[in-house]
Amino acid sequence: MLRSVSTYSLLLVAVLGLSRVADASYATIKTTLGTIVVELDEEKAPISVENFTMYAKEGFYDKTLFHRVIPGFMVQGGGFDHHGAYPQTMHKKPGAKAGIKNEWTNGVMNKRATLAMARVGGQPDSATNQFFINLADNDFLNQPRDGAAYAVFGKVIGGMDVVDRIAGVPTTTFGIQGQAMNDVPTQPIMIESIAFVTKAEADKAIVANAQARVDALQAQLDAAKKALEALKKGGA
Repeated sequence: MLRSVSTYSLLLVAVLGLSRVADASYATIKTTLGTIVVELDEEKAPISVENFTMYAKEGFYDKTLFHRVIPGFMVQGGGFDHHGAYPQTMHKKPGAKAGIKNEWTNGVMNKRATLAMARVGGQPDSATNQFFINLADNDFLNQPRDGAAYAVFGKVIGGMDVVDRIAGVPTTTFGIQGQAMNDVPTQPIMIESIAFVTKAEADKAIVANAQARVDALQAQLDAAKKALEALKKGGA
């Protein structure tokens, strides 16, 4: 029997999880497809968290893109922007600072929903502004294939459905600054801003995300009810 889904709001919030370590850092990543809430692991990855925080507070990430999207693997962003037609004007955003020490030995694994620093292959300490969110348990990223693995510095605690929507955008190969780049989204997926928040504010954002999902389900249910009523009337 069709019925309202609003009573499932609290259950959905509980599944997403609101209980967090009190001294953790939290941030909201507002994108054109929705808001992602993250918890940053200052204890296990202090260098990476400080680096991410520095770029975010400087506003560097504002208007940058998720420029590399590979379903079942990861979505990567923070290093490219565009001015004008997309993707023709997409380019690497200037202003990256020196690479940081790779904290891959911190014991935090590249599991689904974790944030990790992107870097150049063969250069363990080359991570600067780009980061990625794992879409799966990418255990191979924990293996030091070129002298180091990939350092995890946080995790998504709300809005993983937004990340999955990013992963669902079709991609193409496009020439960027004279080089062919694979897995470029066919539409711009922008980081509008990153804000650092308290635990209470992070929890509030998670609840808002959960309610938005409930509202979307309710809208689908209402549409299904109307369609069913129309079928009944048509068959009368």
